[in-house]
Amino acid sequence: MLYAQERHSGQRRKGDGAPFIEHPLEVAWLLFEQGAPDHVIAAGVLHDTIEKGGADAAELRERFGSRVTELVLALSEDPAIPIYARRKAALREQVAAAGTEALMVFAADKVSKVRELSRARSPAKVPQRRLTHYRRCLELLERRLSDSPLVTQLRAELEKVLARPSVVPVALGA
Repeated sequence: MLYAQERHSGQRRKGDGAPFIEHPLEVAWLLFEQGAPDHVIAAGVLHDTIEKGGADAAELRERFGSRVTELVLALSEDPAIPIYARRKAALREQVAAAGTEALMVFAADKVSKVRELSRARSPAKVPQRRLTHYRRCLELLERRLSDSPLVTQLRAELEKVLARPSVVPVALGA
């Protein structure tokens, strides 16, 4: 946890302005509640350290081992893909190819991110492309991790956001 705190020091979440570290800690807590193994919980805490914290795979591998590092890499976007929709599609494919443990962290990450949308200072300003990405994440998770309570939580959280009158609805399951 200290490593993630250092990597995310001074960062704030866009939606609600809270310290960014609250996000990876919530992801780890969601995984802990589901009985995930320690290395999966560790990956939950560390999942944004490459993408948003400037860490590199070699450092993570040295400090946390290959298993955790491979999960973090599976959950890290490719910054070389400039177009949002393509980058997110590539991420979903990458996570799906990485297996059940990566999907578990991905599900917990999306539950936390959609909850953040619920707490956003400007709920009317949820970009349609983000809602589309979250819907596609849910579809992937319902296909690949259907029995997980995290998927049920994600659906419920997304439905709450979409039910707000200020948000343009995106059909779930369409």
